[in-house]
This record gives sequence, structure tokens and C-alpha cells, in this order.
Amino acid sequence: MEKTYYPKAAEITEEWVVVDANGQTLGRVSSQVAALLLGKHKPNFTPGVDTGTHVVVVNCEKITVTGNKMTEKYYYRHSQYPGGLVEISLKDQLAKHPDRVIRAAVWGMLPHNKYGRRVIKKLRIYAGPEHPHEGQQPKPFSLGKE
Repeated sequence: MEKTYYPKAAEITEEWVVVDANGQTLGRVSSQVAALLLGKHKPNFTPGVDTGTHVVVVNCEKITVTGNKMTEKYYYRHSQYPGGLVEISLKDQLAKHPDRVIRAAVWGMLPHNKYGRRVIKKLRIYAGPEHPHEGQQPKPFSLGKE
């Protein structure tokens, strides 16, 4: 009987990539970022094992969406007080907190458990083209649509 492969701690390498979201579609960027975070691009991918890559997303304020989502898509949060439901449109969210748009989309594509909460911490999102992670020597990652 053949044994199932399970990556050892010494075999897991920490990698960093930079994703430029300028002019990219929200869902396409998010799905590829989620796959990078989970490590699905690596040959030693194992479900439930953190083999993923650290991802730095820049220019998140310049993402695009199709259709009328800018005005018709809403994000909701609640203050836990009666009548405390707050809704904000995608257009306003991009103006105030553009990083939350990508974080919400990527979180929806990750497992909603301890593993997913650990993986989402490897995601860093910045509104502009600058980021403070040059010390980690991140490699640029092409999303295909350039």
C-alpha cells in the first residue's frame, strides 16, 4: 500500500509575491490571490497544510467590476446594537477603505475555519503602488491580463 504524501516543515518554503491590481477585475484578482494564499500553485499542495505564499496586493483602489456593481453591490456590518446595521456601496467602500473590498472577496474564497483564519493573515493589501515589504524581496506575479 502506498503512503499519502504529507509535506514536512523543512520542505515548506516561505515565498512572497506582489500582485498589481491596477485595471484588473475584482473577482479574477481575488480568486488568483486566494489560490496563491492556499498554495494551490505549488507541487507539494496538501489540503489543510499551510504551504501558501505571502501575497502583497498593490493599487487595490484601481480595480474594476463589471455591470452595475459599483452602485448596486453593498457591504454590510452590524454594530451589535438594535438598529445598528450599516451598509456601504462598493463605490463608497473603494473611496474610504479599498483594502476591505479585496479582503472581503478573498475571504469568501477561503475556508471559514482555523486554517482560513491563519491563511488570510498572509495577505497584505495597499491602496497605492507603494508597500513596506521590500526586505522580503517579493517577486512580481502576473495575473495574465496585462
